[in-house]
Amino acid sequence: MKKHWITYAIWILGTEAIGALSGFLTREGTELYSQVITKPPLSPPAIVFPIVWAILYALMGFSAARIYLASPSENRSNGLLLYIVQLAFNFVWSIIFFNFQAFALAFFWLLVLWALILWMVLTFRKVDRTAALLQIPYLIWCLFALYLTAGVWILNR
Repeated sequence: MKKHWITYAIWILGTEAIGALSGFLTREGTELYSQVITKPPLSPPAIVFPIVWAILYALMGFSAARIYLASPSENRSNGLLLYIVQLAFNFVWSIIFFNFQAFALAFFWLLVLWALILWMVLTFRKVDRTAALLQIPYLIWCLFALYLTAGVWILNR
């Protein structure tokens, strides 16, 4: 039996690294957001976000590794491409929202990201049902982020 732990480690650590880079690049914008921006009801405390994202990035990476290790197919290739595209959209969203504070653009960007995640989940499901299910918390969290982003946009015009 092959040991695939290296593949899982690469996908998880790679995804976490992209999240960490995003956090590093938006640290000043995030601090300003915490101090100045009016937030909608149900906004969690700032400490919740890095914890949730660390968990989500680990699940995302684990899920992508499962797809990577699946038998080659068009769905596998499409799923991995969608994974990379949505991860890039995720990365850019933080810069739009926190650094540029372009809340309207961030809202619509996040709508596209959510659609990409859903498309990825549906594509992953054709390859590995477990991999698809591991992405559901991310899909739900981004739906909550849509609510928060809309609230910030409305409250800070």
